[in-house]
Amino acid sequence: MRWFLCSLGLWIAVQLFGYDTLNSVPMSVATFLLAGLIFSAVNAVIKPIITLLSIPFVLVTMGLFTLIINGFMVWLTIAISPNIHMSFGWAIVSSLILSLINYLLNSLNSVDTDEEEL
Repeated sequence: MRWFLCSLGLWIAVQLFGYDTLNSVPMSVATFLLAGLIFSAVNAVIKPIITLLSIPFVLVTMGLFTLIINGFMVWLTIAISPNIHMSFGWAIVSSLILSLINYLLNSLNSVDTDEEEL
């Protein structure tokens, strides 16, 4: 479910702020599913390393530098993904969209967990 929502979030972000070079819908769907998988891998492997190395910047900016880190993860994902293009500035804005989707997913998941405990 999370993979699908990441793919959907990337699709929304690219439709708003970037562009894809595909004209067929099945290829576009496959491309964004691949991009969602790449985004999950980038967040699992590279983001912890970058976050650890940038702790001084995160502390000085009181956490706002994490927006730059998240934007870099989106930009890196789009740079790796085929046929999708977006600038770094728009990637930072797109990371806000993906963060909102992730927040909504986590809040829905916590509601389901609370109902199961009752």
